[in-house]
Amino acid sequence: MSPTTDAAASTEVEAAETEAATKNLVFVAAERLFALHGFQNVSVRDITAAAGVNLASVNYHFGSKDALLFEIFRRRTAELNRERAKMLHEANDRNTGSPPVREILAALLTPPLRWLAPDHERRISLQFLIRARSEGTDEIRNVLKTDVSHLRRFSDALLRARPDLSPEDVYWRLHFTLGMLHNNRFAEFDRLNVLSEGQTSESDVVALLERMLAFAEAGFKG
Repeated sequence: MSPTTDAAASTEVEAAETEAATKNLVFVAAERLFALHGFQNVSVRDITAAAGVNLASVNYHFGSKDALLFEIFRRRTAELNRERAKMLHEANDRNTGSPPVREILAALLTPPLRWLAPDHERRISLQFLIRARSEGTDEIRNVLKTDVSHLRRFSDALLRARPDLSPEDVYWRLHFTLGMLHNNRFAEFDRLNVLSEGQTSESDVVALLERMLAFAEAGFKG
């Protein structure tokens, strides 16, 4: 390879690395701004200013603001569901393919509760996903409504764990469990703290998880 070819190849690599770095800066800045201020209250200019990049970067790297929103949603939900699937796989291994209800529920609930911890690097990501459920684009809402592939493995495991329950009951109880999980929004924690006169706190994630697991498991008894 000639020196000219080497130089051209090196330039291409540097350009690709610069583009990847810029794209990541936009992604991270947008996720934080959307999580903290809401989807409608953040402009493309806000994102690029926070990222320290050119105003055209959002459209160049993602196509549009809505496409950027969906990319953040897609990437973070995939990451969260991989953690859940890994925990469920481990529970299956520990129990020769038939884990008890509590371990199935732990695989479902533990990853998002871990992300909730004040010092967890994905706390902002969880806050983004919470907002996405209520403020998301049509594309995000359509995924939330129709994509149940990540839940199917949990419903199948629960059906095996409780063959004495009708499938209808299992699906409803899983639905109620998910409702409990999705109600853990930051504003709801604030309201609970006021109601309990300071006796409750979401910062103790281990204790919160144990309470949620106890409640959810009880819902699958009887």
